[in-house]
Amino acid sequence: MNERPDLAGTMLALADDFVGLGRVTLQIADEQDLLAAVARVAQARIEPADWVSITTLAGGEFRTMASTDPRAEQADAIQYAVGAGPCVDAILDETDVVVRDLRTDERWPTFGHRVADELGVRSMMAFRLTMDVKDTIAALNVFSCTVDAFDTEAVVTGRLMATYSALGLNSIADRRRAEELQQALGSAREIGIAIGVLMVSEQLTREQAFEVLRTHSQDQNRKLREIAAYVAETGTLPHANGHAAQS
Repeated sequence: MNERPDLAGTMLALADDFVGLGRVTLQIADEQDLLAAVARVAQARIEPADWVSITTLAGGEFRTMASTDPRAEQADAIQYAVGAGPCVDAILDETDVVVRDLRTDERWPTFGHRVADELGVRSMMAFRLTMDVKDTIAALNVFSCTVDAFDTEAVVTGRLMATYSALGLNSIADRRRAEELQQALGSAREIGIAIGVLMVSEQLTREQAFEVLRTHSQDQNRKLREIAAYVAETGTLPHANGHAAQS
């Protein structure tokens, strides 16, 4: 594959894409939306790419989280079914994989022949995403119907896209953890206030007041923080119908 001369121009254009994706990431709360955006940019910037997909491995199950074409999902499904392929290796072996010709590559004969014969895929790249998301691993997959389609520029761009995807996913995960911590702190504060209210109004110990909240939570099939928030706001315990309990 001949190298293209305008690598600097491509990198500048890719930097512009990253700036745009960065703005989008701040507004995205869902990982799948981010991965869909990254897949679209990857296909646009990796010129030999015909399709792009992003695979995750969570709970022992491979899943295509985003793709630019149904045929990319079909290619992924073949890998999952046979348990072998560039994407599987990239995820499990923590490595990047570049394949010049899937039909002749001896590493995955079953997968290679199937995707070549059924979908026309001949070249492929897979890049592992380094993520700080519990029990989840991912990879960026790039497909081409041309033999030896990916040059050094394509490989570099793929690695950069995979790195950006991982950073974006980690950012969303960090934001979600911060929100969950804030909610937990708010819940703890309301539970503490509710316990204090019940200790004074019902002449209970701290342990007894908490047990009253817990019992109401179970009996009404409502979250403890909801019961505590009601008590903290109204000074009374709620009935199952939402009205205050009678003393």
